[in-house]
Amino acid sequence: MKTLICNAQLVNEGVITSQDLLIEDGRISKIAAQITAPAGATVVDATGKYLLPGMIDDQVHFREPGFPNKGTIASESRAAVAGGITSFMEMPNVNPQTTNLQALEDKYTRASQSSLANFAFYLGATNNNLEEIKRLDPNQACGVKIFMGASTGNMLVDNQATLEGIFANSPVVIATHCEDSPTIAINEEKMRQQYGEHVPVSLHGEIRSREACLKSSQLATELAIRNKARLHVLHLTTADELHLFLPAKKLADLKGANITAEVCVHHLFFNDSDYERLGSQIKCNPAIKTRADQLALQQAVNDDILDIIATDHAPHTWEEKQADSYFKMPSGLPLVQHALLSLLDLHAQGIFSLEKIVQKTSHAVAERFELKDRGYLREGYIADLALVDLGSPFTVTKENTRYHCGWTPFMGHQFAASIAGTWVNGIHKFDGNRFIDNTVGERLQFNRSR
Repeated sequence: MKTLICNAQLVNEGVITSQDLLIEDGRISKIAAQITAPAGATVVDATGKYLLPGMIDDQVHFREPGFPNKGTIASESRAAVAGGITSFMEMPNVNPQTTNLQALEDKYTRASQSSLANFAFYLGATNNNLEEIKRLDPNQACGVKIFMGASTGNMLVDNQATLEGIFANSPVVIATHCEDSPTIAINEEKMRQQYGEHVPVSLHGEIRSREACLKSSQLATELAIRNKARLHVLHLTTADELHLFLPAKKLADLKGANITAEVCVHHLFFNDSDYERLGSQIKCNPAIKTRADQLALQQAVNDDILDIIATDHAPHTWEEKQADSYFKMPSGLPLVQHALLSLLDLHAQGIFSLEKIVQKTSHAVAERFELKDRGYLREGYIADLALVDLGSPFTVTKENTRYHCGWTPFMGHQFAASIAGTWVNGIHKFDGNRFIDNTVGERLQFNRSR
């Protein structure tokens, strides 16, 4: 299989260049100013479009096994590919929870039969599975996930001795959800006393407060420093936490860094003024907070304080999200199809450069998780690609929404750009309008040793 993508603007490693890119046998075989198409090659004219390494999403909840009414690996990976995401790393709060090696391998088996994108999975931590974590082969999981605050699935790890043991012994990157549960419980009780069960969704950020986030993030960084652990703090939401990750890090230092940090697309795109319009649709953990926090997070991306941009894609059914009580409304929203588009909107607003978006959604993810031969437009690397058209707006409708749950907080929104094509392992899977190949993706491989 040979494909020549010609006349594209390649966005890679901090520069944009006008070049052709040749794919042969699933890999990028040549990048040059002008390439003659080999015999039998498919030629794609990308004049006026930008070719990016496919987004690697290090934080998704695809809900399989256990919750097929919300989503499956098959359905959500298709939505991801339609959004220019070529690889994902999936979380353990499913049913049964991914807290032992057997459950971990079961998910790999499922994905190998149904995922349109490439895949890896986290092993989940509990208060009593430290020995299972110690047994983990470094190439078996993308990381160990610790919920250092109760969230969807209630996998809270709050035993101090267990936390110390995980940080001292994990053979892979530790990814943490940082919110302090006791602080949240106190805030919930105060709100219940005032509003009963009908707390306004707009107060979600005061219940899952900045103090709860900061207290937990501080604990995680202290544990990492004390145990010389590899820590990746997920989905930061407050300006208050950013000082924990100074000074700004260079991309070249990521692989050896002890501590890295991440922000998610919805915390960059929305702020608490959007609750009035979208309500429970943007209720998520940790909560979307103020405009000042949003601006601080955007600046921290540009200052390289935040290393990675992910989605935390977490679908629920529309009926669940419309519950009549704040406390019954589940937290989480579907994002993978519209994540890259939302970042391109921020690019159109002058907030992020294309080079910065590629660094945070692809290069840095590959470096932090030590992915083998992915995340860059380089000769010899696997051809995971997203072709985007900055001059062709995309309006979200129910008909073109790919999530199994069938809804999105972006419904009716016109994005400034569109996804013109997605290649996974060199295979053209999505042409901007329809899926043209259903070949399953591959298990992500790592450059790791014990």
